[in-house]
Amino acid sequence: MKLLTATLVMMLTASTPAGSETLPADTPNLGQAPPAGLVEHWNLSVFADGRGLPDGQGSVSTGRNLYEQHCMACHAVDGSGGSGDRLAQAGNTLTDEYPDKTVGNFWPYATTLFDFIRRSKPMTTPGSLTDDEVYALTGYVLFLNDLVTEDTVINKSTLPQIEMPNRDGFVDAWANEPMNQ
Repeated sequence: MKLLTATLVMMLTASTPAGSETLPADTPNLGQAPPAGLVEHWNLSVFADGRGLPDGQGSVSTGRNLYEQHCMACHAVDGSGGSGDRLAQAGNTLTDEYPDKTVGNFWPYATTLFDFIRRSKPMTTPGSLTDDEVYALTGYVLFLNDLVTEDTVINKSTLPQIEMPNRDGFVDAWANEPMNQ
């Protein structure tokens, strides 16, 4: 066993990974650089201020149709909750003993809703919606919470401007830290 371990250590320390000529000199020379475009493809982060939102747009009426298709089975009619969480129509406030935490009364940023839907919905095929469909669903859920009107069009310019009622209900642990740009 010791011979096998020693042989593996020698092989690993003596080998240089393919493509390592493109890596900076101060790396441990493990693995290889990702193919061009891979990091950008998987970098889906959307920040509270809207950085990272893609191009596209969606209407509340389109979102209603998509909701009936992809969301109503779990979240029920008008986001009232079913096997999935309640999205709207909070019966109890956040200060009640058993609060209802809905998108409209709990979430601090509308951009977070877009990010969540894009990454994880629909439940059976996460990440399968187009950006336009995600904008439309975001708009419809915001409409269910009386945060936008029925004629609202959601896009990367309008979404960060929506003031969520609980925006100041969270502590920003990173407030004094410089953002990685």
